[in-house]
Amino acid sequence: MLVRTLSRTATRRLLSQATRQSRAFSTLYTKDHEYLKQDGDHYFMGISDHAQAELGDVVFVELPGVGETFPQGESIGSVESVKAASSVYAPVDLEVVEVNDNLEDDHGLVNESAEEEGWMIKVTVTNPDQLGDLMDADAYSAYTAE
Repeated sequence: MLVRTLSRTATRRLLSQATRQSRAFSTLYTKDHEYLKQDGDHYFMGISDHAQAELGDVVFVELPGVGETFPQGESIGSVESVKAASSVYAPVDLEVVEVNDNLEDDHGLVNESAEEEGWMIKVTVTNPDQLGDLMDADAYSAYTAE
């Protein structure tokens, strides 16, 4: 029984690591610190962990509605913190398919887990060619280290 429990625990850890690694490979970033994280045919979008750290405590998040479409570079909403307010821009042409309703009651999710539970919207990318203009995790890490 103990061996079976240990092997289940080890398996869960390995799967969790593999999931985090695959998510890192499928996450793309903009120079304005938005991210797109692939989830099948859709992408989760929000601000990066780096951006939330720079903003400080988030006190308000303005999000678009489901069904709205945005061209690359257009403001889709905003994030307000105790330090500043910042627009959030569409990294590519997109259509909103879901909004993270949890952010209405808990803006702090952006600070606690910007790239996981603090995602802002789920989108369909309407011009996939634009994805090539975004940075992968390694390039973004180097960009934010400058």
